[in-house]
Amino acid sequence: MPLRDINDLERLKKINAALVSRVERSMDQQGNAFSLFQTAISLENRVRNRTEELHATLRRLEQSNIDLSEAKENAELANLSKTRFLAAASHDVLQPLNAAHLSVSALAEVQASEEGRKLVRQVERSLETMEDLLRTLLDISKLDAGVVQPEVVDVSLEALFSSLRSDFLPEAEKKSLSLKFRPVNVVVRSDRTLLRRILQNILSNALRYTRSGGVLVGTRHRGDIIRIDVADTGCGIPEDQREAVFEEFHRGTSTLNNAELAGGLGLGLAIVRRMAAALGHPITFSSKVGRGTIFHIDVPVGMATAEPAMAAADMERPRGYGLFGTRVLLVENDVDVLSAMTSLLERWQCLVRAATSTDDALDLLGDTAWVPDIIIADQHLDGGDLGTSTIAEVRDYLGRPVPALIVTADGSELVAKAARAAGIELMRKPLKPAQLRALLAHLLA
Repeated sequence: MPLRDINDLERLKKINAALVSRVERSMDQQGNAFSLFQTAISLENRVRNRTEELHATLRRLEQSNIDLSEAKENAELANLSKTRFLAAASHDVLQPLNAAHLSVSALAEVQASEEGRKLVRQVERSLETMEDLLRTLLDISKLDAGVVQPEVVDVSLEALFSSLRSDFLPEAEKKSLSLKFRPVNVVVRSDRTLLRRILQNILSNALRYTRSGGVLVGTRHRGDIIRIDVADTGCGIPEDQREAVFEEFHRGTSTLNNAELAGGLGLGLAIVRRMAAALGHPITFSSKVGRGTIFHIDVPVGMATAEPAMAAADMERPRGYGLFGTRVLLVENDVDVLSAMTSLLERWQCLVRAATSTDDALDLLGDTAWVPDIIIADQHLDGGDLGTSTIAEVRDYLGRPVPALIVTADGSELVAKAARAAGIELMRKPLKPAQLRALLAHLLA
């Protein structure tokens, strides 16, 4: 109906209101669509910005990972360099230290006065302290660098206890302390050398910090684990020092005087923790101030059958000390060590012929009337020669397996494996003359 034909005013108002409402709805819809379009654009920009931020973060994270990887690699290289440096420095320092040990030992045998013997003993103690410090610092460096690879084998605890008893009994008797090892016919899985060092350091500490009573070493069987206990009646460890005792150069406060604590470097338990960690042997302790301390080392049970204790002990016990007239082929390129070793061996009535290389050693064998009873060689000789190779060539030349001993300041496992493979005994520099003499007697027996 045309609007001009509508005379009803109210009806016209309603129609107008309806038209206005329709127009407004249409405008609102268009407005909402535009608003949604603007919102979509805004969201797209925000997503794009967040994506760019995420990519930037990922790039920074990737760069951080690269930097961390490089830093880790540099740290590992620095650790290995430090270890190599310490090994080389230790080798260079241990050479003259070895010569000093041998010279002092020879000097001790010609001292007639008590004052002279006392001074010699003081020098020997100082040299031993220096040696212990150097070796321990090198061991800690190797353990921290992760270059120590334990050689896990079946270890007889009875044989190990017997060896430790013979080492520490004189020290305990000197302090009027008891030292007891409970008999144990058991085998554990561990590295023989590292386990011995752990117990050796704990025993040394126990005797040092004990004034009266003594030390007891025993074991307890716990399923597949053997717990080794080292108990002392010493001064004990205060609660606030329980973690500090494992730190380097920590020497606990106690009622003992300085003379009683003399010789301690504060490195014993620091290296014990590192060695135990390398072996995977948990180590704990309980302690009461004034009553004593018990250290516990948990070691897996071995698979082999334990050997009789006496058989293992007899293997370590030299049969005699008769070296009179023993022909020794000595191969050593350090002039001072060569002179000191020759002097010491001759004091023991040995007949010594000295060489500095493989060719020199073979030249000395041209005299068919002189055949060595034993060969003592340094591992690193002139011209890049190795002592193990020199011994092999001398044995080939003579056509028989002459008893031989490598004496070296090189503490690497490669040297030890090479010596074992060739059936050659090994001693580390600096030498303890009494141990050298006992080993020579054992090899010649």
